[in-house]
Amino acid sequence: MQAFSKTICDLHGVEYHRYLSRQLTIAFDLYMLIRSSVDTLVAEALNRNSPDWRLKHACPSCTYTLKDEAPLTFTLLFAIDGNDSLKRILRRTLGIDDNDSGESSELPTTQHVQGDRYLSREYVNQWKKAGVVDSEATLDADSPENPCAARWNNMDDEKTKRAWGVYDETGIFTAVCRHGFCLLIADMVQSGELAKYPLAVVSKLLDTFGDGLGGGYDIGCQFRTTLDNSPLGPRARSLHYTSLVGAFHGHAHRRLCQLDHLARYVPGLGLEDLETCERTFSKSNALAPTTRYTSIFHRQQAIASYFEYNDEYEVYANLSDFLYNNYKQALDIISDSRVTLPKLMHDLNVTHESIFEDWLTEEKTYLQGLRTEPEDETLQMEYFQRLINLGASKDELDASSSVWAVATPATVHGLASDESATRRLETARRHALENYEKDLRFVQELERKLSITRRWTPEDPDWQSAGRLVANRKYQRALDTLEGLVVARIFELTKMNRSGTGYKMRKHIAKALQARSAAIKTALDRYNTAARALSPPRQSLKWEEVVEYAFLADFDLLRDSRNDVSQRPWASPSARQATDLYFKTCRAREEITRLNVEVRRLATYLRDEEHYLCECQRQAEVLHPVLAHQINLRRRVRSRFNSRHLQRLQDIATLPGFSGILAPGVCTSNDAGDSSSTPNITIPAQLTHALSSSGTSTNDPSAHSISAPEAEEDFEEEEEDVSNMEEASEVLDEVLRIATDSS
Repeated sequence: MQAFSKTICDLHGVEYHRYLSRQLTIAFDLYMLIRSSVDTLVAEALNRNSPDWRLKHACPSCTYTLKDEAPLTFTLLFAIDGNDSLKRILRRTLGIDDNDSGESSELPTTQHVQGDRYLSREYVNQWKKAGVVDSEATLDADSPENPCAARWNNMDDEKTKRAWGVYDETGIFTAVCRHGFCLLIADMVQSGELAKYPLAVVSKLLDTFGDGLGGGYDIGCQFRTTLDNSPLGPRARSLHYTSLVGAFHGHAHRRLCQLDHLARYVPGLGLEDLETCERTFSKSNALAPTTRYTSIFHRQQAIASYFEYNDEYEVYANLSDFLYNNYKQALDIISDSRVTLPKLMHDLNVTHESIFEDWLTEEKTYLQGLRTEPEDETLQMEYFQRLINLGASKDELDASSSVWAVATPATVHGLASDESATRRLETARRHALENYEKDLRFVQELERKLSITRRWTPEDPDWQSAGRLVANRKYQRALDTLEGLVVARIFELTKMNRSGTGYKMRKHIAKALQARSAAIKTALDRYNTAARALSPPRQSLKWEEVVEYAFLADFDLLRDSRNDVSQRPWASPSARQATDLYFKTCRAREEITRLNVEVRRLATYLRDEEHYLCECQRQAEVLHPVLAHQINLRRRVRSRFNSRHLQRLQDIATLPGFSGILAPGVCTSNDAGDSSSTPNITIPAQLTHALSSSGTSTNDPSAHSISAPEAEEDFEEEEEDVSNMEEASEVLDEVLRIATDSS
């Protein structure tokens, strides 16, 4: 407001004073309050003031379900994620010293943001219970449900607790449908991305939409366990909620996790990448400078207003473009696979596509077998290492026992110095004996567990076999270290290996990584040393090969310790390429099925919504013309894009391979206020009382008299609206005619 106030002062040629900014803020708050009150009255008149009405009707293609439409695996696909850009400084009093941050000086306020978009702090905090905390404690690296849980620290407060003394709200946690409409927002308050935020969001969505939801989250594998172990778990399982991982973040997960959660391998998901939050945050981050030092209310007001505008004027405007682009992409994938996939299958001697499903199952079984070492092998490796330690302590004991203090007249300097040297030798001998006895006890204990009757020697086959297992363990740990360092550079590596990245840019990124990543090169040297120590030696890796790994799943194929993975049919690069193409084609066919449903939903919504609001406007013109004017304003918000949507629907219908139906259907919901319901305007009691107290009648023309110029302007606007409605109807008829001819 300060910058805007200064701009107004410059325009009027007056001096700026701080009180002007404050006055403008108060005036803007009143304006927003009036707008909110008017919206509430219009919603009541349209019978759209029931709880969560906005959420239930947030996206036409997601929520406007029709009768006799094809069933979908996921009734609603959405993405959830946290963003720490929209922080807010916590106002505090001046502390006594540098270590004293001072008390909060935030002023209490009764202002709050209207609507159901924001989840209250009380609603979110109800998930901050012992049951939820305990469920987070179950997330460990060895959990069979979370093969890559140890990689993700989003829910770790240690990363953000230092900022608690500076910020009150440390960011927002949002839910966005696959088309980009904002469903819910929750403030992250003096914490990192805790489990209570996604739990609160999922709970609200389950209450609203019920069965068959699919939610994408960058740590969806970890959140699934958190959800199952929380009080919400039984309800989520009964409603078949599915926790998924986005396509972009999924490639940083372990391969075993990808096989369960990655978008490419989840049946029914289509081509949805579940990364809508990232695209949403890339735009909403522009709000950060304006919300950093505001009050709690003004920050929420700015965020809510932004997402309201974004939904109505950007996401809705581009909805038909989204459907068209996805439909065209899916058709292109299917068309290309008809040529490429048979060639790859011929080269691999694969006779049927079902083999790819079997390969994926075999790969999953193989990777599950690598997660834990057999108990016998673990004990044998421990016994081998203890024997090594016993031999070393025996050599140390022999060496300390063979040391003698020899004194000659030339070396004798005094009785005290000789006594001190003797004590040191005796102490070293005693320590060596204790270490030997300790190692001997460990060896004897392991011999009892393994039922070993004769102690192994380096010439025994068991000794040599255990030595190979130990070398393999060192190899695995060296590989883990190398992989972990590559995770830190995964975004640069992904960019470098992206198909759209040119040769020069790829080489530039590779040189920059090579110059900065000394730790990776050190880990690579250790890996190659461990690989050469194996019997037979494993192939060494070069720096160029490491940076060419576009996906971390490639590392998992280096982990085999008991079998030669190179002999598996699914392990070759060509086989993996064919498998990925097959599943991508399957998802493209599923995308066509979902788009056929969503396209028809949009066509039906355009017809029903326009009819409903126009009829409500006509009824209101008789009962309350001012209310009718407000209804007309809200109708024109979305109707301005109708011609654009109808044109895009026509473009979809003319695509080669279009298999859907554009003829509007019948909505399954017919409750009051729904677009498909019978229009029945309700004059809010507040407006009725206001007219009664003023002594005017809603049917009295003089009560709403306007000047001649205003009447002429309104008449021209109405003529324009009628013309647009007729044009939209003609376009829709043309679209339906083309769709009928093509079918």
